[in-house]
Amino acid sequence: MRATWREKNARQWISELSGRIGLAGWTALAMTPALAAEVDQHGAAVRDILLLGVEGAGTVGAVVLLAAYGRGLLADVTDADWTPTSWLGVRLMAVCQLAHLHDVKPLNDDVAALPRLT
Repeated sequence: MRATWREKNARQWISELSGRIGLAGWTALAMTPALAAEVDQHGAAVRDILLLGVEGAGTVGAVVLLAAYGRGLLADVTDADWTPTSWLGVRLMAVCQLAHLHDVKPLNDDVAALPRLT
């Protein structure tokens, strides 16, 4: 299936965001069960916000919704304003994980069957 222009740009933005989180952030997530649990909780909250608060969310590729949400979080923030373990950093890691898990498929509540990014 060919990706739409929006999906391609969203994927690129998510990839850049993942790079901004950096190896230290992803390593901390993999090595710290409490941080992994926090990212999972943020992921559930983000998924609920997008599924329940965005009309037509079930018809749009998840990566597009998640990139838009992440961009909104960073609209008035600089890289110096957040770290991977701050609230914003954890939220952004959750956005990246959800985008990786769902990609072009619509978001859904069945994440238990999906593999973890870490």
